[in-house]
Amino acid sequence: MTEAAPRLSPATLGRLAPGGAVLLPRYDRAALRPAIVHLGLGAFFRAHGAHYTEDVLNQAGGDWGILGVSLQRPDQRDRLAPQGGLYTTLERGPDGEQARIVGCLLGVMVAPEDPAAVVARLADPETRIVSLTVTEKGYCHDPATGRLNLAHPDIAHDLENPEAPRSAVGFLAAALRRRRDAGQAPFTVLCCDNLPHNGALVAGLVRDFAARLDPAFAEWIAAEVRFPATMVDRIVPALAEADLAAAEAATGLADHAPVGHEPFRQWVIEDRFGPAGRPAWEMAGAQLVADVAPFEHMKLRLLNGAHSALAYLGYLAGHETIVDAVSDPVFAAYARRLWAEIRPMVPQPPGQDLEAYTEALLARFGNPAIRHRTWQIAMDGSQKLPQRLLSTVRERRAAGLPIPALALAIAAWARYAGGTDETGAPINVRDPMAAELRARLDAAGPLPAARIAALLAVEAVFGTDLPADPAFVSAVTTAYETLLSAGARAAASA
Repeated sequence: MTEAAPRLSPATLGRLAPGGAVLLPRYDRAALRPAIVHLGLGAFFRAHGAHYTEDVLNQAGGDWGILGVSLQRPDQRDRLAPQGGLYTTLERGPDGEQARIVGCLLGVMVAPEDPAAVVARLADPETRIVSLTVTEKGYCHDPATGRLNLAHPDIAHDLENPEAPRSAVGFLAAALRRRRDAGQAPFTVLCCDNLPHNGALVAGLVRDFAARLDPAFAEWIAAEVRFPATMVDRIVPALAEADLAAAEAATGLADHAPVGHEPFRQWVIEDRFGPAGRPAWEMAGAQLVADVAPFEHMKLRLLNGAHSALAYLGYLAGHETIVDAVSDPVFAAYARRLWAEIRPMVPQPPGQDLEAYTEALLARFGNPAIRHRTWQIAMDGSQKLPQRLLSTVRERRAAGLPIPALALAIAAWARYAGGTDETGAPINVRDPMAAELRARLDAAGPLPAARIAALLAVEAVFGTDLPADPAFVSAVTTAYETLLSAGARAAASA
């Protein structure tokens, strides 16, 4: 047996030589302050927003440290605390791997353990930006309307207990209220989740919540708090056991919280921040723009829409990862047909060629070094479908255009939500509406038309317009029947 490697920490970081194969922080970590508090500290932000901040610190120095907040579990804190917030990122491309130690993360708080401490940290004037990656379901909203779901258990709790919140919206409101009451300037709220018009959406949710407490507070938020829109893009698979071994092999140090990611990254940010400012993220390649919407539409519909479609169809066909799915010529061809339906409905952002963009996406999906599991991408489909697929469906139907590839993606979600794959094996469906969806399907019985009608009646996902569109209902039902009779691969090739 080999001797166990020492744990990555500030004390062991000196074992790695500057200028060596592993990239290291080149700034004074002692100068960092918790200027950015990030809610929902998962793998994506640590490989994306923290990476951009790390690049700025390496180039220009400064005090823009990041404090993470886990809203549910202590896992991240427990992995990162013994490492002093340090962790390894592994950039994986077809030609090899580049390891890097990220140093801008100062620590992690666990909200359920001490919500008052989290509110106090957010309310502290030292906090200049509160950023978020809490996933679509973390905003406790109705995906079809974009309004706050007042019946959500976390929102109901937070309205009753505004100083001990559970939800991201509740934490933002509690801290902003303290800043207002103390006569202090608010922090900027920077949503980094895949939601359409995410800045305006989160602003509306926080105002909806605040108005239930105090209408004057909601008016103050509308007048004083900045919610810039963003578009984020980097493929970051969930942590796998192999990542631990790869990080140790690259650095010689045991890291319990490494992150693997693809080489590509993009961050488009509406340049609308409060008086406390922001890091010079443009130094690291971020695009600061007046209007994020064209970039957001491009990414949400072309990348995320195809990702979801390939996740459901690929999983049903037995493919564990996206790279496995697109390595099958049938699914690669299906992706191109899907993009041919989506592209005409996407305004072209400045400097972008949408056809070249989708060909580049296919190459990214096919990166053999990135093992992004179809099951992971398939999570929370009820929250993702409206912005990733259904917005395009509505626009194509309004223009009188056919939707065969889009309908198949929606039918594949319906098949997946049924909880049984093509071999009869159970599917572990992770979705906040999983129980309701399954109950509707069970009550509908075996007939495909009845099962699709039962799912399309979920107003929070499909609204009231799509179930009333006979052509849409027919297209999804036909695709679902093909999935049941012929299987996902044959349906994708049809």
